[in-house]
Amino acid sequence: MAFLEPITLTGRHATLEPLASSHVDEAIEAVRDGDMWQLWYTAIPAPDKMQAEIARRLDLQAKGLMLPFAVRTPTGQFAGMTTYMNVDTANRRVEIGSTWYRKSVQRGGLNTDCKLMLLGHAFEQLDCIAVEFRTHFFNHQSRKAIERLGAKQDGILRSHQVAPNGSLRDTVVYSIVASEWPAVKAHLQFQLAKPRDH
Repeated sequence: MAFLEPITLTGRHATLEPLASSHVDEAIEAVRDGDMWQLWYTAIPAPDKMQAEIARRLDLQAKGLMLPFAVRTPTGQFAGMTTYMNVDTANRRVEIGSTWYRKSVQRGGLNTDCKLMLLGHAFEQLDCIAVEFRTHFFNHQSRKAIERLGAKQDGILRSHQVAPNGSLRDTVVYSIVASEWPAVKAHLQFQLAKPRDH
């Protein structure tokens, strides 16, 4: 059995279902909510690039290097995408990344719920020893969100990648290790129990 198998995860604020090529139209509609692809420090696909991006993720899944998910709200609305990526089966490590959400669902409980489900599955079912998060140095919203999860910064990979606009991306690397998971889990459950996720 492969390390990562497609699975549907359901929480209080979101459902994660296996990404499929049939999601293209919904994903295009979702990414237009807030014009998410126009943020220069992200690699969120533009509407005309969405089909190719979903195909890319599914190709990496077929190679055992990624497990992409479509994110839905409790009403069934397509909210965005997230993935297990940079899969290191031998060392039982994954990165949670390539995540984006339509603007109208941000700053609620959806992201916290998604991370609780993904981290729980990684540590409790996949027996991961560590889960990574990576983001652009200038993506301060993403960095704060990762830090609110309880992840610790491992370091900064300077001039790590060439960004879509040609600039060099400094990548901030965070992780949660297995021994930290019980405290992080309690923290995320506490956040979700509050009237609003801050």
